[in-house]
Amino acid sequence: RHRFENSQRVMNLRRPLTFISGIASRTVTAINPSRINRSQLNRPMSSAASSPPVTASEVDELQAKWSNTITTISDLYANNGDFKGYAATAAGELYGYGHFPVLFKPTKARTHQFRPEAAGAMSYFIGCDNVPEGTGIPEDKGFAINAGKGYKECVFNNHGISEGENGDAIAMGIYSFTCSTTGEKTDVEYTFGYRRCEDGKARIFLHHSSVPYSG
Repeated sequence: RHRFENSQRVMNLRRPLTFISGIASRTVTAINPSRINRSQLNRPMSSAASSPPVTASEVDELQAKWSNTITTISDLYANNGDFKGYAATAAGELYGYGHFPVLFKPTKARTHQFRPEAAGAMSYFIGCDNVPEGTGIPEDKGFAINAGKGYKECVFNNHGISEGENGDAIAMGIYSFTCSTTGEKTDVEYTFGYRRCEDGKARIFLHHSSVPYSG
């Protein structure tokens, strides 16, 4: 089943910080980077036959959560809030670390282009200086805080969503980020893959981002 469209969703910076649990009343488990290791990445995933497939509408919801996570982390950082704790909780809800192997290739990564572990992902999103000592990667300035300048808006524009026979869903397109400080907009190309976890929630198993070709 395939859906190809251009649909935009603009995330409000001032959305309540409880958005993750707002869809349904539930407890969200935060990622603890120091407790995730490669052995956990090889845990068997739940069978697609026993779980409902990830739908296009769920992809829409997950993209909305991801966008709001970025702008909320930026807002908390700018206002001296607990952006670290919030980021850990949001990452545990959005990404499948600890449930199945995660293929993550960030946009702004040169020396460590791939982040198979939760610690590397947290370092990328909130910065090397904001994670436990020994878990950060020096090149990371904090994508979600835009190296201190912040993001006030993130807009997903899907080229298409493909719902696979195995129950996974993959989305591809361009998302635009608006800097909180300068107002500059940056377009980034993305591919996201979503998979159902054993707890019934869909999470990211694939995330590839890159800047558009400029040659």
